[in-house]
Amino acid sequence: MTHSAPPKAGQAAPSSADDRQVRTVRVPDDRAGQRLDNFLLGQLKGAPRSLVYKLVRSGQVRVNGGRAKAERKLEGGDEVRIPPVRLAEAGERPAPPKSLLAALEAAIVFEDARLLALNKPSGLASHGGSGISHGAIESLRALRPGQTLELVHRLDRDTSGLLVVAKKRSALTELQALMREEGGISKRYLALLAGRMPDGVMTVDAPLHIGLRQGGERHVQVNPAGKPSLSHFKVLERRGGQSYCEVRIETGRTHQIRVHAQHIGHPVAGDDKYGDPEVNKRLREQAGLKRLFLHASTLEFALDGGKAPYLLNAPLAPELIDVLDRLK
Repeated sequence: MTHSAPPKAGQAAPSSADDRQVRTVRVPDDRAGQRLDNFLLGQLKGAPRSLVYKLVRSGQVRVNGGRAKAERKLEGGDEVRIPPVRLAEAGERPAPPKSLLAALEAAIVFEDARLLALNKPSGLASHGGSGISHGAIESLRALRPGQTLELVHRLDRDTSGLLVVAKKRSALTELQALMREEGGISKRYLALLAGRMPDGVMTVDAPLHIGLRQGGERHVQVNPAGKPSLSHFKVLERRGGQSYCEVRIETGRTHQIRVHAQHIGHPVAGDDKYGDPEVNKRLREQAGLKRLFLHASTLEFALDGGKAPYLLNAPLAPELIDVLDRLK
């Protein structure tokens, strides 16, 4: 039996080009705090997220010799066993359509040496996965070959607006730390809610729990066993019997605004999952609303320990402006 030298931090044990051998990767110090699933996605380029979860659930991925959950936070020096995986060769995955790349280039609303902010269109997933070849991050990487680009956070596929991508590992680490900090990042959305909301600010403090429906579809509910979730709804104006609102969220749970809006009896217009089918039908016919009326409009934070302030804005999508105009 022959033995090879242990891999250096961040390097894999020798493997074939298509990852058909077991690899052990030592987590570098600058990756401390990263979730296991996100670390694996970085190691298994091109692997769908669903495959990564399957590998973790089945126990094929090990951390320091033991089973681990996808959300486990890694520490520098941890040893991650990565099982054999047959991934598509680079040439097998079709390139994103040129029209998509051109649209994304035009949708960049801010960029500096550390980060890039995209006004993501509705219908585009933040990242690829089951049945989705090209998400926003894969397409941006195709647009900027050779650059290191990492998603800081995600937006629902049907939600438009600000999606922030880090160009440096240090920016990614600091931004993700701010995401976990109360008040670290101020997040504001624009939404059209069904019905007439009361004046003033309505605060919704209701824990959210993610469940799975038959077929594996995620469905979020208000549930005492869920994670703390806090949203603030403020009516900006009323149009056609509906309420155009600014929504500020202090937590970033899956489908948070959509479920909280449903919980207070004023679901987001155009929401096929949590909305009111009759209201959606009426708005589609009367105002031409064919999508979820939810837009991530503003992000405010500071990097370098508070010394470098950022205020990012993404203008409301033209099709949503048209809906508001028709509702006058």
